[in-house]
Amino acid sequence: QVQLVESGGGLVQAGGSLRLSCEASGRTFSTYAMGWFRQAPGKEREWVAAINWSGHTTDYTDSVKGRFTISRDNAKNTGYLQMNSLKPEDTAVYYCAADRRFGGVLIKDFEYHYWGQGTQVTVSS
Repeated sequence: QVQLVESGGGLVQAGGSLRLSCEASGRTFSTYAMGWFRQAPGKEREWVAAINWSGHTTDYTDSVKGRFTISRDNAKNTGYLQMNSLKPEDTAVYYCAADRRFGGVLIKDFEYHYWGQGTQVTVSS
């Protein structure tokens, strides 16, 4: 069992940056693949970024490529999402997710069993 707690959300002006953190409980975090998803008001939840268990493989949805960076520190049981050049359309509740999986990244929400409570990111124009 893994519990995930996100932090780092907030209000930022367009062009600004935020770093989200996702702290995981448990001693086996290093065996879990991780992902970030977001849900804007009135829209479906969408995948944003994913990282495999080792941190050596990452993937991003097209709209954030070149602006967002996913990473992890397994020694700290923590994953991160660095968001630069933020746009108003990035406004959403951001969720981290994890599932015990060796291999590549997971980009579908149904592939993840564990979810955080979400953190609000608001980008003003």
